[in-house]
Amino acid sequence: MKMLLSSLVCLLAAAGPVAAEPAPDQRRGDQVEAFDQLKKGRLLPLHEIERRVVPQMRGAQYLGVELDSISGIYTLKFLRDGNVIWVEVDGRSGQVIGRTGN
Repeated sequence: MKMLLSSLVCLLAAAGPVAAEPAPDQRRGDQVEAFDQLKKGRLLPLHEIERRVVPQMRGAQYLGVELDSISGIYTLKFLRDGNVIWVEVDGRSGQVIGRTGN
């Protein structure tokens, strides 16, 4: 029995730490906050951000977007020639404020 218990402990230790994802309540809170910001006119809607940025990224495949509801920054992700490009856009003004990648 001790051998079985020791084996289980070793197996669990070898598995390493589990990566934590945001709790569903936290993600839901972020979504509610973002929606509230949109309703109040504090953030531009995603389709407006995409309308401004995607045409500037000729030759790149648009992969998707994330919104940081606290900062109001949209991060659009593109792929061109095997390189990932992130474009950060101020959700209040629609201005590109940063870009990483080629």
